[in-house]
Order: sequence, then C-alpha cells, then structure tokens
Amino acid sequence: MNTTHKQPSLFICVVMDLLGYASYALPFLGEFGDVIWAPISGMIFYRLFGGWKGAMGGVFNFLEELLPGLDFIPSFTIMWIIKFVRTSQQAKSIQPV
Repeated sequence: MNTTHKQPSLFICVVMDLLGYASYALPFLGEFGDVIWAPISGMIFYRLFGGWKGAMGGVFNFLEELLPGLDFIPSFTIMWIIKFVRTSQQAKSIQPV
C-alpha cells in the first residue's frame, strides 16, 4: 500500500485557509457556519495530506475551525510549508556528491 501523497499546491492550501477565514465576514452568524465547515475542512485536510500527519492535522483543523476565535490559523498553508521544507531537505540529502 502506497502511503505517500503528492504535495498539494500552495494555491489550493491558501484558498482552503481563506474559506476558513470567511466566517469572519459574518460576525456571530459565521461561527454557526463553522459547525458545518469544520468537519468538511478536516476531511479535506486529511485527503490532501494523507497519512498520520494528515489525520492529526485534520483533527487539529477540525478543532481550529470549530472553536471560536481560532479561524485565523492558516493550518493548510502551515502544513504545506512543513511538507515543502521536508521534501526539499530530503531531496538535498539524496543528491550525489
């Protein structure tokens, strides 16, 4: 079973974070929208990143969207940066000398 996932695009990650920020556009009502958006966002996070990091990140993303006042955390973009840096480091470590 192949557990590696292709790196999602930075554009997709930024769009997903912006969708999470959208609840700020409607004060008070936006937090009710987060109840619907939180599980969807968590599942999308897992599907984009996969593996145990995607699962843990999906749970974190779910809680971040569900809890009031935490929507400002760009969890998709943060995970993209982590994976990008790690992939770059791995590529450098296997380069022939």
